Amino acid sequence: MRILLADDQAKVRFALRVLLEKQPDYEVCAEAVDTEGLMALIEADCPSVLLLAWELPGQKMEELLPALHEACPNLRVVALSGRPELRATALASGADTFVCKCDPPEGLLEIIARYRDGQAPS
Repeated sequence: MRILLADDQAKVRFALRVLLEKQPDYEVCAEAVDTEGLMALIEADCPSVLLLAWELPGQKMEELLPALHEACPNLRVVALSGRPELRATALASGADTFVCKCDPPEGLLEIIARYRDGQAPS
């Protein structure tokens, strides 16, 4: 499963990469630090899953998500934020699911595994 990381914080991208690379069948295919770079990566090579920092610099998420889904219709977007109160906004804007950065990493891995297995996260 190909996963794209989009977060402007290098430490967060590093931690996600280390976590994901320990899992069988997961490949971090690219990393983006802003929405412009993210769109270019999505258009060049559509991954299976996007781990998207909700506060990623650039275009507003409400505008970005429809463009991401248009460029890559089967893309699953997992919105990430340290602010759990943004869950409803992220989901209403088109994210497939939301994970708080303060949650244990096992929850994120479970969501990705469910996408890999063709199931919707619970």
